[in-house]
Amino acid sequence: MPEYAILILPSANRVYTDTSPRLLRAELAAFGDRVLTTPVTGTDTRTIGGVDYVTLGTEAPLSGGDVAHLSNLSSAYALFEVHGELLRPLTLDPVALFDSDLLTIQKYTGKTNELFTRLMVNLTMLATDRPADLLRGARPGDGHRPPHVLDPLAGRGTTLNQAMMYGFDATGVETDGKDFEAYERFLKTWLRTKRIKHSAESGALRRNKARLGQRLDVTYGATKEAYRAGDTRRVTYYNTDTLRTDELIRPGSVDAIVTDAPYGVRHGSKARDESLSRSPRELLAAALPVWTRVLRRGGALGVSYNTYVLGRDELAALLTDAGLTVVTDPAHTTLAHRVDQSILRDVLIARNPAS
Repeated sequence: MPEYAILILPSANRVYTDTSPRLLRAELAAFGDRVLTTPVTGTDTRTIGGVDYVTLGTEAPLSGGDVAHLSNLSSAYALFEVHGELLRPLTLDPVALFDSDLLTIQKYTGKTNELFTRLMVNLTMLATDRPADLLRGARPGDGHRPPHVLDPLAGRGTTLNQAMMYGFDATGVETDGKDFEAYERFLKTWLRTKRIKHSAESGALRRNKARLGQRLDVTYGATKEAYRAGDTRRVTYYNTDTLRTDELIRPGSVDAIVTDAPYGVRHGSKARDESLSRSPRELLAAALPVWTRVLRRGGALGVSYNTYVLGRDELAALLTDAGLTVVTDPAHTTLAHRVDQSILRDVLIARNPAS
């Protein structure tokens, strides 16, 4: 049977680097279940020539399309076909419409690791009823609408930036005005510095004459030619209460919701009565039905959370109460990993039933 070996991409975060092989094996299983043309017979870790690799067995050789999908594995640095102790390199061609500094240049306390963000986007898109759409945003001019990703707790926009890298439309919602302003400054400066053709509008966010916060609308093209031809993508960012998401986004218009839930220390959400709830459970109980209303049938939601403040079964019950179906296959039950002494992060993926 064919065997392949994946060299892990080094991460600046030592803890995440130590966890990457296990997360990558889970991610490989999800790719195998959803988009690869040949079944995955197993994954493992193996030392070859003194270097550790994640290995992948398949029933038949990987096709060109399979390699195209695996090129976007969150932590893959290089892919090889294994022949005994010899490795034959396969060319990876990850979807990356822009330079990697779109993801790496921002440095701030509490930033979600960009490799983990890509993992989240990948797993959530693969859980939809159109998993092959993971590659669709990178096909300018193919006549199809690019996938639309929402992060309703967007912070300083790591998820939005990953969506841009994949060529998706992206919407973020964030109640913290400082985070909104920081992301607005970053994105406008980055687009100008990279000379990416775009338009950007920002200002007050109003509904029924009431001021809800601020908004940023950016339309851009992957190239100048694409922009002139009208082949554009959008980033929309709302600085307002996440509980207003369904007032701002058309129902059923989002393909995937990807978010990092509050860890129970410094995150919060303003409720309808403007009180501040610091309980992740209270926030998610109120917000999940709101977010689900904008998620299309067949779409998926991926949420990471701190297991020290919210149990897996408890979060699964909240997702179920919101009308979603939690994905429980083995690939999605081995994702828990330590971030620091106060955060043991896990991931839950849920689908919005197609009917």
